[in-house]
Amino acid sequence: MARKYPNENSRLARFLDRRLAELSPVKSQRQVAIEAGYVNPNILSQLKAGNGKLALDRVPGLARALDVDPRYLFRLAIEQHGYETLQSAIDEIFGAVVTENEIGWLLAIREASDNSDPRLTRRARAAINAIFGR
Repeated sequence: MARKYPNENSRLARFLDRRLAELSPVKSQRQVAIEAGYVNPNILSQLKAGNGKLALDRVPGLARALDVDPRYLFRLAIEQHGYETLQSAIDEIFGAVVTENEIGWLLAIREASDNSDPRLTRRARAAINAIFGR
């Protein structure tokens, strides 16, 4: 029977596995680890397998090495740690952590609505869900 790791099904582990595979034609997992500042490049294998958690202070370096939005990676790391109260405090102090991609959506909504501050209606929510096949 395969050994189970506590975070193997976390969104962060799945994201890291997918992103490293996407980067593999350009740079190795070892290169990513070195760029992220890890002394032991094997740490990425452990994180990918769910055998460990991404330390929050490592998010900026790893995000740069993976060429991903650090805010998104930070959200995944907080979720992996189970810090619901930390997420609540961050949301209360700073508002929702918004990625560059989400900012793009917001700007498109503002442009499409002629900056009219549209209310999110059931119909608009249904349209957004339809875009994502939900």
